Amino acid sequence: MPKWISGERLIQRLEEWAPKKLAYDNDKIGLLVGSLHKQLKRVMVTLDILENVADEAARQNIDLIIAHHPLIFHPLKNVRSDEGQGKIVTKCIKHDIAVYAVHTNLDIADGGVNDMLAEQLGLDQAEILQPTYQEPIYQLSVYVPESHADLIRKVIGEAGAGKIGNYDYCSFSTSGEGAFLPRSGADPYAGRTGRLEQTRELRIEALVPEHLLRTVIAKMVKAHPYEEVAYQAVPVKDAGKTYGLGRIGVLPEPLQFNEYCRIVKETLGLDGLRAIGPEKKPVRTVAVSGGDGNSLIPYAKQRGADVLITGDIYYHTAHDALLCGLNVIDAGHHIEAVMKPGVQKFLKQIIAQEGCDTEVVISESVTNPFRFY
Repeated sequence: MPKWISGERLIQRLEEWAPKKLAYDNDKIGLLVGSLHKQLKRVMVTLDILENVADEAARQNIDLIIAHHPLIFHPLKNVRSDEGQGKIVTKCIKHDIAVYAVHTNLDIADGGVNDMLAEQLGLDQAEILQPTYQEPIYQLSVYVPESHADLIRKVIGEAGAGKIGNYDYCSFSTSGEGAFLPRSGADPYAGRTGRLEQTRELRIEALVPEHLLRTVIAKMVKAHPYEEVAYQAVPVKDAGKTYGLGRIGVLPEPLQFNEYCRIVKETLGLDGLRAIGPEKKPVRTVAVSGGDGNSLIPYAKQRGADVLITGDIYYHTAHDALLCGLNVIDAGHHIEAVMKPGVQKFLKQIIAQEGCDTEVVISESVTNPFRFY
């Protein structure tokens, strides 16, 4: 019999990759329509949710749409079934299709939209362009009988605890003696009710990033032999991993700007693009950001970029780029469609890890509103 992943579990795993806390303030991410309290047979990934996407999802019996751009970004004054976004919301509800948006948190996440673009463009040594968030890190400590120490180390390591640089499963243990008095109604792993017991235990410590803390603790408690698990999670003073918008890297070899524009157009499968700056300028260091990158021009210039690749550049912002000597390629907001195969690949991996048969498809509906003549 096929096994379907639950909506709650799929989104829990997705948010381990792209935590909500990475998103910009007031970004309308998360569940926007419907419910996650159901088993998912089919999931669709899309950049945008327009009416044609909702129709496609209904035809394909989709249970959940995962979109990059939120369906509901500005408050709706009404939800009418005959016009505007209300038509899309109504169709999704009618066909029991849940809608979940993963937006700027996916832009910022490791391996997210901007990393996908940097990889597609062949940038080497890619790193964050504009830091936006430093994740808190915790020292998790748990007391465990010596007989189960290896199991607990394995379980928390598999859940993501103890990662330091290029090393995984990092932990530290100290030996000691635990004491406890089981009261009436207790079901102790060792000892007897009503008698003070002492047993040899290990204190196992490992570092855990905040976005994985709940998952690590849940799996640790489940694997632990004790009825009541003694543990603590203490914030570490030094901040953890840095996250941010955009990426900056280098090309394998320098190119003239006009030649590089041609390569970008072909690589991203574009019908056209807008180029700002001298045609013959040598290009080696490249900054990239999906979506609206107007605010990133000073960061790209400060970091030594020769060109910024982004979308939706404003007229006067283009003048600012010229004045500061930064070339810009406005490749259009739709370049973020790179997220569709990227998210599909991730979801398929976690569904396989969960031992489920849920299918993940990519929307084929056209949502780019622009055509070039």
